[in-house]
Amino acid sequence: MRLKTIMLAGAAGLLALPAFAAPAAAPKDAKVWAAVEAAKPGELKLLEQVVDIDSGTGDVAGGRKIAAILSERLKALGFSIESVKAEADGLPENTVATLTGTGKGRVLLIGHIDTVFEPGTAAKRPFRMDADKAYGPGVSDEKGGVVEGVTALTILHDQGFKDFKQIVFLIETSEERGSPGTRQLIDKLVKDADVELNMEPGDTPDVMTVWRKGSASFQISVAGRAAHAGIAPQEGRNAAEELIHQLKADEVFPKTGDGLTVNLTLMQAGTRANIIPDVASATLNVRVRDKADLENVFATLQKNAATTLIPDTKVTVSREPSFPPLAENPGTQALAAKAEAIYAGIGKTITRGGNGGASESALAYESGIPALDGLGPAAGGFHSASEYLLLDSVAPRLYLLTKLIQDLGHQPPPRLK
Repeated sequence: MRLKTIMLAGAAGLLALPAFAAPAAAPKDAKVWAAVEAAKPGELKLLEQVVDIDSGTGDVAGGRKIAAILSERLKALGFSIESVKAEADGLPENTVATLTGTGKGRVLLIGHIDTVFEPGTAAKRPFRMDADKAYGPGVSDEKGGVVEGVTALTILHDQGFKDFKQIVFLIETSEERGSPGTRQLIDKLVKDADVELNMEPGDTPDVMTVWRKGSASFQISVAGRAAHAGIAPQEGRNAAEELIHQLKADEVFPKTGDGLTVNLTLMQAGTRANIIPDVASATLNVRVRDKADLENVFATLQKNAATTLIPDTKVTVSREPSFPPLAENPGTQALAAKAEAIYAGIGKTITRGGNGGASESALAYESGIPALDGLGPAAGGFHSASEYLLLDSVAPRLYLLTKLIQDLGHQPPPRLK
């Protein structure tokens, strides 16, 4: 699949939600704020350490190195650490860190340490900071959020916080491919949780994520007939030309917007310049607000596949599911209101938004668990060499996460269903 592959990467764009009434500010917790300010240098140092280790999805050695560093930190806080074999081949193990307290709330944190970058990227673009931002592969998506989670748990440990029934931190290793290595594990963990907090980055300038699109990948495969491109091209059946025909037929779908989008992300055809290609394939990345749109897209692609332009070619359509949508829902909105109140207590404003980037929170939502997403530091430039993290969001976001864990451990929210 990686022979002469064309990859078109797209970043999720922020789409604003309607304004909500400003919440009453929660009292500022001076003790936690002081701990947050003191912890920030160490948080950034740990972030530098893990950003400078390559961990693209499928980099088993890199994923294991980062997991070892984070597991050691969590184990020192009293967490039991379980290394769980991935549910798909070629992936490093997932880490499940569990801590038992004396209260009521069961809080599940989810973050991922895999990135979209190839081996050697960290050496070419190591972690660095300027006056406003931190940079490096995976600095915000999502190593910044994972490190924030470890740091928040460290603060709570140091302050003797026990008012929770259970805190579980899942650090997974295949989110960038739709979590093929963790689906069953996530299903198991959300069944034993009252709330899920996701460590994906916040959008700029300071936005938490209350809805997300679902995603899936559809592959169009064409089988033709090979022939000498110079001596007898007429004997061939050009799979690449038929693929182009199929892609033109699929242009009925929108490519941008806050609803359904369908975009070409991978394409491959042929093996040599002097052979009529007998195989060709393309992958379409589909993002939806409504799950029914996935079936509609699939049906359209299959209908188009039945009509070929190049005789004697055969077109097949397959799908690889990823994440369902995280719909706007009362449980998430209630968590967002709590977050707004906590932020107001330190004199800051956080807003609600949504985007086309899928995440594990949708799986929690489908299981009836209230979920709040985009709790990592505010950031941008995702999936590109310009990826960055806003340094002035590090302390406020760390405070927010720490207080959310405290509040939800003390009083968990009701289930959605």
